[in-house]
Amino acid sequence: MATDLQAKYSKLAQEYSKLRAQNQVLKKAVVDEQASSTSLKDQLKQRDQSLRKVEQEMDSLSFRNQQLAKRVELLQEELAASEAKGKKSKHRGDSPSQQGLQTQIVFDEDLQKKIQENERLHIQFFEAGEQHRRQEAQLRTHLEELERDSEQHQAVVDGLTHKYMETIEKLQSDKARLEVKSQTLEREAKECRLRTEECQQQLRKYQTDLSRQLEKSSSVILEKVPFNDTKCSDYNTLNVPPHNRRHQLKARDVVGQAVAFVQDLVAALLNFHSYTEQRVHIYPLDSSIEPISPLNQKFSQYLHENAAYVRPLEDGMLQLHQSITEDTVTTLETVGKLKDFSDHFTSYTCFLQKILPYQLKSLEEENEASLCTSALTSKNRELQSDMRRMTSVFEKLQNYITLLALPSVRPDALSQSSSTAVFTQLAACLHGLQDAMRELSKHYSVKVTLEQELPTVTQKLSTTNECLLSSLVSLTSCAGKIATFFSNNLDFFASSAGYGPRGGTGALNPLQAESMLGNKKQAAAYLLAIRKPRAESVPYSEALSNRRVLTSSTESREGLTQQVQQSQEKIARLEQEKEHWLLEAQLGRVRLEKENRRIGELEAQLSAALAGSPAPQPLPVEGTPTTPGLEEAELEERGAGKEPIQTTSLVGMLTVTPSSEDVTDEQSREELIKTHYMARVGELTAQLQVSDSKAVHFYAECRALAKRLALAEKSRETLTEDVKVANQNISRLQDELTTTKRSYEDQLSMMSDHLCSMNETLSKQREEIDTLKLGSKANSKKNKAAWLDAEGEEEEEEEEEDEALFQWQREDETSSAPPGDQRGQGGDGGVALLTTRREGGRAFV
Repeated sequence: MATDLQAKYSKLAQEYSKLRAQNQVLKKAVVDEQASSTSLKDQLKQRDQSLRKVEQEMDSLSFRNQQLAKRVELLQEELAASEAKGKKSKHRGDSPSQQGLQTQIVFDEDLQKKIQENERLHIQFFEAGEQHRRQEAQLRTHLEELERDSEQHQAVVDGLTHKYMETIEKLQSDKARLEVKSQTLEREAKECRLRTEECQQQLRKYQTDLSRQLEKSSSVILEKVPFNDTKCSDYNTLNVPPHNRRHQLKARDVVGQAVAFVQDLVAALLNFHSYTEQRVHIYPLDSSIEPISPLNQKFSQYLHENAAYVRPLEDGMLQLHQSITEDTVTTLETVGKLKDFSDHFTSYTCFLQKILPYQLKSLEEENEASLCTSALTSKNRELQSDMRRMTSVFEKLQNYITLLALPSVRPDALSQSSSTAVFTQLAACLHGLQDAMRELSKHYSVKVTLEQELPTVTQKLSTTNECLLSSLVSLTSCAGKIATFFSNNLDFFASSAGYGPRGGTGALNPLQAESMLGNKKQAAAYLLAIRKPRAESVPYSEALSNRRVLTSSTESREGLTQQVQQSQEKIARLEQEKEHWLLEAQLGRVRLEKENRRIGELEAQLSAALAGSPAPQPLPVEGTPTTPGLEEAELEERGAGKEPIQTTSLVGMLTVTPSSEDVTDEQSREELIKTHYMARVGELTAQLQVSDSKAVHFYAECRALAKRLALAEKSRETLTEDVKVANQNISRLQDELTTTKRSYEDQLSMMSDHLCSMNETLSKQREEIDTLKLGSKANSKKNKAAWLDAEGEEEEEEEEEDEALFQWQREDETSSAPPGDQRGQGGDGGVALLTTRREGGRAFV
């Protein structure tokens, strides 16, 4: 049932993850649609603003066109009047002809200016039309893309809604199935509660029986046991100490991890010393060009011998790991290989002390070089202090490791409290080594960057510096790993291994360890010998019947095959029963150990309560040595020559060995009943524990399923709400898209009509301009002489009128121009004039 629920839960989790991913895709699509809709709204607002500006310009231009049309009419009337005056003045004299000629020249100049301005306005109008067409094409393509995107998003939304409906139906069906299962589990839980109550009642009854038995056994111990050998140190040293196999496996595992860390540390140290030797031959003097100083020669000679001091560290740790096996006893007193590792570490520390002064002098020689800057000098001094610190940290580590290796030579040299303090200080010292290596790596990296800026640096030196820096980084990481590993296992190192005599505080010596391991091997061999299965035998009557069946010729083949099948079924059933009884035996052994521990605790309490009486001897449990008194009693019982007797009662048949005392039938019957019920109590307690574990597991699983179902319901509700919101947004976006599409189509139709009308007016204006050009040329030739003799007073009056009219026009343009629109000023005034001419359909001469 649990596997089915787990599988269904995994399916639900997969479906939920799929729905969640689809929901994320849908949310992203909706967000994209919202962003596109907002961008379209902004574009629409911009188009509306530009349209309003164009309408305002159109209104202002129409107003200006009307004004200019009125002005043209006035000028035409004045021209007609001036022509009439010129005709009259021909009869009177030369003065009117000169005046007409002067007005004609003014009109020609004004017409030329207007023609040039009209050409410029034509060019601007053409450019504006081209820009409008490009914008229109871009908007149309963008609109088509948006329509395609909306169709795709709609298809995605439809598919997701369909999937969501299917998943919702599946979840509802799963919910119904889970409700049915939860009801069945509740019924089973109730039944388990009833059974547990019954078992608890039986357990109380058996506890009272055990308490009575404990009192009886304690009285027997007080009368029969002569003394307790654990209270006397001389006798207690003769007892065999226990063997902690779990501690042994943990010790081997921890030492195996330490071997890997020490190997990494050894590799990093070898690289560090080798690259330091290589750098000494390169800087400050290159040995390939000129000889180096005697100091550096001696320093490189010592560094060349680093492998002889570093490699033994790895070998000593490997030997220490190999000496710790499952069949040995691992304590500070029995690990002899730790002394060898301590000696190797001491030799390496002496090597570091030997090379330290040469290293400091080598750095001082670098400071005395000609190209050494002040920054490099300060970094070299910092490196000197770092090397001193690293050597001192290794000296501290060597002292602590020597202290830990001392108990293997002298067992009483280091107490438990002192060893705990040593382990704690060793962990702190390892962290100090990590800090020292980190500072050394940091300062050396700064030194390398400063040396790269020197003009005399070579590729060989830069490569060596990089390798040396990488070895320092690996040293720092190895030191950090070792410090973290030692801190994590500090409780294991500082705790006692549990080895030693029972009830005593003395340390375990190697002789006791050997005796303990020998007893362990003997016990294992004895258990293997008694666990050998007996050879199965067939009863004589069954063998005779089988022989008759085999020898009889009347037995058919079908009967034989049937018997074979029955025998196979019987064998399978017997195998199942065998596995069942093996499990029962294991449970009985566990319960026996618990009861033995409990009896020991009760005996200890009883001995503490009896202050004036002698200390009782604890009951012998499995693996503990028996006292001489008990061994003598067993020998007396064996020498009595009494054989076991089978007793039959209502409980069953049991084999009992009669004791030397007179035992009545009632007492034997009570003992038989008691043993039977004790076995029954063990079975019931095992069943109770199994039922309790099943009930707790089912209850926890039901609670988890209920929580998951509630979470699934909540997620389903949120998903449905999100789908509704998404549908609303999509419908709203579709409506906005249709409105914008319709408005753009209307605008395009209006603009096309406007362009057609403007083209017509432009063609008419061109024809009128051509006719006016021809008429102006003819009139200029006729009236040239008369125009030169015009009166000065009339010229001044006309100029004043023109200036007043121009000033009025400028004021009118500035007052009628919309805010932010300055086209009525400067060179942009021609656009208004051109628009006025196209819309009015008249030409200015």
